[in-house]
Amino acid sequence: MIIKCTVAYDGYNYAGWQKQENALGIQTIVEEALEKIQKSPVEIVASGRTDAHVHALGQVFHFQSEIAMQPWQYVKAMNALLPQDIRIQSAEIAPEDFHARFSCKSKQYAYIATYDVTDPFAYRYKAPLYQKLDMEKMLEAASYLIGEHDFTSFSSSRIDARKPKIKNVRLIEIRNKGKDVHFLFEGNGFLRYQVRMMTGTLIEVGKQRIQPLDVQQMLLEKNKEVCRYNAPPQGLYLMKVRY
Repeated sequence: MIIKCTVAYDGYNYAGWQKQENALGIQTIVEEALEKIQKSPVEIVASGRTDAHVHALGQVFHFQSEIAMQPWQYVKAMNALLPQDIRIQSAEIAPEDFHARFSCKSKQYAYIATYDVTDPFAYRYKAPLYQKLDMEKMLEAASYLIGEHDFTSFSSSRIDARKPKIKNVRLIEIRNKGKDVHFLFEGNGFLRYQVRMMTGTLIEVGKQRIQPLDVQQMLLEKNKEVCRYNAPPQGLYLMKVRY
């Protein structure tokens, strides 16, 4: 059986989702738990990776079940073995052709920044703001990023040059919530660092250090060197993966 799982995690203590040789990735921990359950090595495939200190409420992965266990039993068994900051939310039997990455239709990310810089609990989960942001200018700038574009300017320099850079950003919302500013992004996919770089750029607009039209120009240039803004990772959350 192909088992599809949804997992939530606090990413602050980890070097990202992907397993790595010299650092601890969340994938490694989940695979080790499944190996104990199935008594043999298990490889899981996620919808995509999240970077160090980035969180998830709705990351999705799949694996091949080699034993006679029902999905609900996998949830119970994995959560008994996983640390408290990694929690399986649900599991289900998926169609044979399901693939957590390639079957994905869209992803939704949230980003949280806060004016409450004296909150000692916020540093793990929000990005600090030290001046008031201009909401109108940020919304104007965000309008240039919505739609299907080549997002080369808002991507990591480490991305394979052969990888397609065209993505469709369907939604960007920016709202004040108490002492926080919440950003919401949804698209058919995102390049590495794209959400954080878009957020960092929008915050610079909100600080009036750059103008909304500067964001449009960055996009049009399709050049990794024109955007140097990258919001801190701890404010980013993978909220939902749609299939």
